[in-house]
Amino acid sequence: MEPVQITSPILHEDADILVVNKPPGVPSQPDPTGDPSILDALRATHGPYVELPHRLDRPVSGVLLAARTPEALRALSAAFARGEVSKVYQAIVHGRLEGEGTWEEVLTRDARARKARQAKDGEGRAVRLAWRTLRTGERYTLVELRPDQGAFHQLRAQCAAAGHPIKGDVKYGARRGERDRSIALHASAIRFTHPSTGRVVSITAPAPDTTLWRAFTTGADPGA
Repeated sequence: MEPVQITSPILHEDADILVVNKPPGVPSQPDPTGDPSILDALRATHGPYVELPHRLDRPVSGVLLAARTPEALRALSAAFARGEVSKVYQAIVHGRLEGEGTWEEVLTRDARARKARQAKDGEGRAVRLAWRTLRTGERYTLVELRPDQGAFHQLRAQCAAAGHPIKGDVKYGARRGERDRSIALHASAIRFTHPSTGRVVSITAPAPDTTLWRAFTTGADPGA
């Protein structure tokens, strides 16, 4: 099988790590579909030892961090587990949402439905999501999302619970899906401590080059 071609540039590369801008609709790592993944592509171009200390859901685009050595993988995996990696997302959500605030829920994972749900009787994981409106249109709003942790489908579930599902995310209440099965959720920035140098690294990734994303990010009218 031919490895997937990463059309977006590699955002950072050194002896220990790689950072890429994952296209929407492409799996981070091999999954039951057998479709080529970002991990397949990175191993094909950068050697057999490339591992992922975190993932992005298949429909999601944006910053994806990979380790090129076992030592880097251990250090980065531990940093993610301790909550020391900061991630910022942008999402285009249904409806008008103005201002800023924080959403708090207790979520549990429904393995059968493969989605997150609001927990009953407090049995689940408490999560917080800071949000800030970046731009509004007639039908959609561009928001910045800053999760306190990386719970399963946290951003998707919390946007839906607030009455503003992410565009294209039919699993969480969007009215219709996209042809490529993507959703309008983009990991726009990541901040972490480099596993070898100890320096803080901040990396940003441009949003997908689609009509709606361009409208919201270039000053065009996003009302359509």
